[in-house]
Amino acid sequence: MKSAVETLNPTRVRLTVEVPFEELKDSLDAAYKKINQQVTVKGFRKGKIPARVIDQRFGRGAVLEEAVNDALPKFYTEAVNEAEIDVLGQPEVDITELKDGETLNFTAEVDIRPSLDLPEDFSSIEVEVDAVEVTDEDVEKSVEQLRERFASTSPVERAAEDGDVVTVDLEAKVDGEVLEDGVASGVSYTVGSGELLDGIDEAVKGLEAGGETTFTSELKGGSAAGKEAEVTVKVTQVAARELPELDDDFAQLASEFDTLDEMKADSRKRLADMKQFDQATQAQERVLEKLLELVEVPVPEKLLEDEVNTRKHNLEHHQLGQMGLTLDKYLEIQGKTAEEFEAETREAAVKGIKTQFVLDELVKREKLNVNQEELTEHLMRRAASSGMSPDQFAQAVVEGGQVPLLVGEVARGKALALVVESATVKDTNGEVIDLDDEDEETEETASAEAETSEDKNEA
Repeated sequence: MKSAVETLNPTRVRLTVEVPFEELKDSLDAAYKKINQQVTVKGFRKGKIPARVIDQRFGRGAVLEEAVNDALPKFYTEAVNEAEIDVLGQPEVDITELKDGETLNFTAEVDIRPSLDLPEDFSSIEVEVDAVEVTDEDVEKSVEQLRERFASTSPVERAAEDGDVVTVDLEAKVDGEVLEDGVASGVSYTVGSGELLDGIDEAVKGLEAGGETTFTSELKGGSAAGKEAEVTVKVTQVAARELPELDDDFAQLASEFDTLDEMKADSRKRLADMKQFDQATQAQERVLEKLLELVEVPVPEKLLEDEVNTRKHNLEHHQLGQMGLTLDKYLEIQGKTAEEFEAETREAAVKGIKTQFVLDELVKREKLNVNQEELTEHLMRRAASSGMSPDQFAQAVVEGGQVPLLVGEVARGKALALVVESATVKDTNGEVIDLDDEDEETEETASAEAETSEDKNEA
């Protein structure tokens, strides 16, 4: 077999392959054997029909077609390996010549990973991130949120106000008909929270227990999601929320601390830890953006189209489907046009593909490996984020053949960590930030950015 490679553009090549006919012998033998098992000829036992009889009865062309279909993947793979190219997706194969007893010639056009020119080092990268500052106001807000959790309620004989907890009965009608799933009794609702139906806050404010009113609202879920409904709401109880006193007794009730000052100090520390995490994530995202600016990365058009379609499908049929929303309704809520959504999806897909290409190239250059402990830690984090137990998640990964995908995610995370370590990260106060201890979060950033799946992209 002889093969040659022609570069069509930075992300696509054409392989030209010439196969001497004698190299088709094994596939021809297999074709005759397969046809032997599928047909019957009077006078011959099944499986014992001579080749010349098959040629006469069913045509030599049928045998050649079967043999070529069997042989093409093998010869294509040999040509790819011989050319040492990193292919993406499936090839477009065209048989240019097939002469019985002489030769088989074909071409295969296929996308490839582009050759990238990475900087020798990344010390030139410098980014700015938000400073970690916890104000007294931040602490007071955190303590107040904790205080809200320990609030109690007591019935009052007055009209409902913001912050009150009302118990209501609801009935929704569409086109004058009561919906089967549009009736609810004894629903507890905090006035002013905006968590139930649009317009309910204005409807119940000013009503006492026993009061009733009707308002219109667009239903967010159920059998008539997205439709305008006439909603009747009856208040059966109004209860005022009472917050506990901010003192040492509250600290002992709401925490493991004996004094309010100790609880506030712990709150300040936890807020600082959260802001440091956010700062590290911000640094990693901005370093990645700078890295992508430094490297010219051509993107295969077919791969990009596949990725855009995958993202749109996952949003429309999984995420929005679970919320009972259509894509049109989602765009309306977001205040976006279909064109804006398409552009944003394409931009995100381009960034994801470029991120994977650049970090994979860095993994190869730096010879980064993933050990079992690193893979297990990553699997545990992915399991937690998916809501599955580690055992369930691991089983799903193995059964779905996704282990190489997870290995790739960890390796890309390690590659990004190398770049972050070399970069200069300063906060808005001009202080240099040390992110050496943030490798774990760096890995998650890399995995989130490079959302293209390897099993889809690799041949």
